[in-house]
Amino acid sequence: MAIRLDLHRELTIALGSGNVYYQPPESVKLKYPCIVYSKDRDRVERADNRHYVVHPQWNLILIEHDPDSDLADGIVDHFNQYCCSIDRRYRADNLYHTAITLYY
Repeated sequence: MAIRLDLHRELTIALGSGNVYYQPPESVKLKYPCIVYSKDRDRVERADNRHYVVHPQWNLILIEHDPDSDLADGIVDHFNQYCCSIDRRYRADNLYHTAITLYY
């Protein structure tokens, strides 16, 4: 849990606001721009039939009104010491979404 709280703090810094949500229920009204994130499977490196290194994987969705925003690039730059990449961009409900994978 401490890792998730550290990640939450870093996402707040990277976004520049407190609009960061961990698996929010549908009843929560999101404020944009925001990041919605969740834990995914871990990437495991093995050696000698054991787990050598475990990299926790997180899925981030940046949601915003501006199609020309550079916030996603800023988030990737913020996590430059980790493996972080933009997977895809799409539009839904007149909002622009950027899916990002982060190993943190």
